[in-house]
Amino acid sequence: MFCHGDLLLTEAHEVPMGEQPPIRLEAWHKQHRLPSLNGRECRAVRLDAPVVQPGFCMVGLRETFSLLPEAVYNMAGKAAEILYWDANTRFCGVCGAPMKLHTDISKRCTNCGKEVWPQLAIAIIVAVTRNEGRELLMVQSRNFKGDYYGLVAGFVETGETLEECVQREVMEETGIAVRNIRYFDSQPWPYPSGLMVGFTAEYDGGVLALQRSELRKGGWFTADNLPPIPGKVSLARRLIDHWLKV
Repeated sequence: MFCHGDLLLTEAHEVPMGEQPPIRLEAWHKQHRLPSLNGRECRAVRLDAPVVQPGFCMVGLRETFSLLPEAVYNMAGKAAEILYWDANTRFCGVCGAPMKLHTDISKRCTNCGKEVWPQLAIAIIVAVTRNEGRELLMVQSRNFKGDYYGLVAGFVETGETLEECVQREVMEETGIAVRNIRYFDSQPWPYPSGLMVGFTAEYDGGVLALQRSELRKGGWFTADNLPPIPGKVSLARRLIDHWLKV
């Protein structure tokens, strides 16, 4: 159960479980069916207002990463994505008529029959190294709320491969060419509906020149002079931790 991006938890920081919803729902509260989790049926609901009654608390989804088991956090992320999709596909993009749920993950226009499904915004994130892997390229996006550094990242554009996106984003944001691009891992990123695809790559030339419209800071760092880094919820942190272990 979500309200403005915050997830309803019990005081014990658990997702409520039971045969009935933990709070009273009105007729207009739509229950979205999710995949089962450990044999339990799951539902997602968007609330009109935060729950303030005893026994419950509202917590931002990203903060629940450290509170919930991984499988439960991932299911909550899927619920958030479904609710975001539902709120943003109320009307048909072709004729403007109301959309109606057709399956658990599709809607059909009540007038022209057009069908839509949840769409993902696919982004790459890449750990670029040089000097035989001893230095890591780290940047600080203007979108970061804290004073930490992350890795070069960006959205995949139409007509390009993931590897081409890696090359383009690194060049656009830093002026650097890369080679030996290798897939690392991927991660659902329900903020609000993304898929992060991680890569490693090696420096292949160029002088660091930050794209100031996107980045505040950036530079090459060694393991013994790292700046503040992202929390463990992110694929960026997994890439950085992997580099530190190599």
